[in-house]
Amino acid sequence: MSNSVSRRDFLKVTSSAGAGLMMSVYLPGKPRFKSAASDSFEPNVWIKISPDNKVIITLAKSEMGQGVKTALPMIVADELDADWQNVEVVQADAHPDKYGGMMTVGSRSVRGGAWMRLRETGATAREMLVSAAAKRWGVDSASCRTENSSVYHDASNRTLTYGNLISDASGQKVPKKPQLKDPSQFKYIGKSIPQIDTPDKVSGKTVFGLDVRLPDMLYATVVHPPVFGASVKSFDDREAIKVAGVKKVFQVSLGVAVVAKSTWAAFKGARALQIKWDNGNFSMDTKDISKSFRDLAKKRGVVARNDGNTEKAMKKVDRHLEAVYEVPYLAHATMEPMNCTAHVKQGRCELWVPTQNPQGSQRTAAQLTGFSNDQVTVHVTQLGCGFGRRSRTDFIQDAVETAMKVDAPVQVVWTREEDMQHDYYRPATYNILEAGLDKAGEPVAWNHRVVAPPIGRRGGPNSLDRSSVNGASNLPYDISNIFVDYCRSDIPVPVGHWRSVGPSQNTFITESFIDEVAFAAGKDPFEYRRKLLKNQPRLRNVLELAAEKSSWGGKLPKGLARGIAIVEDKGSICAQVAEISIEKSQVKVHRVTCALDCGQVIHPGIVKSQTVGSVVYGLSAALYGEITIKKGKVTQNNFDDYPLLGIHEMPKVDVHLVDSNEEPGGAGEPAVPPAAPAVTNAIFALTGQRIRSLPVSLNGMRTM
Repeated sequence: MSNSVSRRDFLKVTSSAGAGLMMSVYLPGKPRFKSAASDSFEPNVWIKISPDNKVIITLAKSEMGQGVKTALPMIVADELDADWQNVEVVQADAHPDKYGGMMTVGSRSVRGGAWMRLRETGATAREMLVSAAAKRWGVDSASCRTENSSVYHDASNRTLTYGNLISDASGQKVPKKPQLKDPSQFKYIGKSIPQIDTPDKVSGKTVFGLDVRLPDMLYATVVHPPVFGASVKSFDDREAIKVAGVKKVFQVSLGVAVVAKSTWAAFKGARALQIKWDNGNFSMDTKDISKSFRDLAKKRGVVARNDGNTEKAMKKVDRHLEAVYEVPYLAHATMEPMNCTAHVKQGRCELWVPTQNPQGSQRTAAQLTGFSNDQVTVHVTQLGCGFGRRSRTDFIQDAVETAMKVDAPVQVVWTREEDMQHDYYRPATYNILEAGLDKAGEPVAWNHRVVAPPIGRRGGPNSLDRSSVNGASNLPYDISNIFVDYCRSDIPVPVGHWRSVGPSQNTFITESFIDEVAFAAGKDPFEYRRKLLKNQPRLRNVLELAAEKSSWGGKLPKGLARGIAIVEDKGSICAQVAEISIEKSQVKVHRVTCALDCGQVIHPGIVKSQTVGSVVYGLSAALYGEITIKKGKVTQNNFDDYPLLGIHEMPKVDVHLVDSNEEPGGAGEPAVPPAAPAVTNAIFALTGQRIRSLPVSLNGMRTM
């Protein structure tokens, strides 16, 4: 528990005959106090026990398939000894300060202290309920036990449900240090119990952003400038207005909006628009951007890591290696395109939106309308994928500005083409790596220069963007001299957080280069890594598990090869072994073996699903992913020229989870980074061709 949050602040207990027993818990995210004199805070999750014995959790994190609506309640329910069949979850609306930080990014829903705080909250409620029951019965609390939302006194064969005890429990003293369960006592944690939201998803009751329907609702889309930095010069809407169902066409800050009676009519109207653009000054092609990166790499950057003295060490090495690695811009390519439903009327703004950033959405709407945050309500729907893209609010801006010009609720939906060409992309990067080996083939010096636009967009031209070097600056291998620096590029292509962020590109680069170093030393890639991880027992254990489960070193049929890679990311460690073949320059990934140590596993089924999904995402990027720029414009516009891994290409994915009592780490991102280097290292093992740029298809190879 944070030292700045007292026990009194941490836990509040209230009750009434109608509301039941309500407890609140602070989760990660900075809480905001009402005043300096206030000794309480408004937290971001409420746990409510109702008279009908239901446990209701109000959740301030966004559900996008990662299972947070099940994982967080599981933690509370286990320590509370609640009946899982009677646990419900309610999604919180945005609030500027009531919930602390509501952003759902970086696998932080369970990380960052939430694990212990949720456990303590459940245990505290359980102890208070037991005390209430014991007092009513006139017995010692130690003689009572809890199970399935009830308190039992076996000696007298008496039982009280939690719902029967809410009034009594609210008057009990809050325990200073509740007794937490030993992991061996967990009933739900560590088991693949039914997910809370599965029935609604199967029955179609789950509401995604595109499912929102309101009385008299209109539909709209926005046509954005094709070139980055461009703006509307003029537009002719005469043909668009003729389209059946189109009601209005007008300019908004980011483009031209077409409002209609249906989404299809809005899309047709948008295609009929004639728009003249002021394209501004950005007219670079991908090759121009790459050249600008190469030019930046000629000068020393901002230091991200400096262990020992690589310059001095390099002068004494027996062998010197150098390589250049490049990765392209990548789109998020969420299945559900950007959308938001907005209604502005009578001094209020109401949004229904699939967002990872409810408070940012609220602030954006407030700024645009001139309202206070309290006048803006944000209802968070289920997200049809997030991957970091929905932490931005540009599509919120489109919806609010459109709603301000129509007297009705309006659902703004981007076309797939708009979605693909107006993303906040994973940045392209250019990397120069050097390694120096001694006579025994051991690496004694390592240099890595990263050239990339800043993901965080913070600081001046000489500031370090830590997101851009994450995965490079924290190289885990035991090398005495390591130097990593960062050269900032200010190319005006918008970039943002992409699933796993920095490690998604830097792991490909570092794990490929360490493979090169191992080959130069004449050593097995697995054994070489293993030796360099002698001071990293958790990483070494995961690496060994992946090797064991993949039968590393075992004989393979002719034409097949294996590659290996490992990453530490979001508090978790993931190692992967890819098994591939190549026939007529066509790469086929047959099998991916994943070993994952994400600490205490909350729900194995969810973790394994997230791991498989991460492999698919990582392989899609490795084999196909590339956003190219021509004269300042993205050339890709849909899944035909920005393909994802198809069902027919899906390899067998074996996931092996490490049994651990460490605090939970992330599960939705760490399996993305190793996918690319595991495959490209396998390609090298089979062909001798080193892949130093992605996607694989650019290296004279085709994918199935």
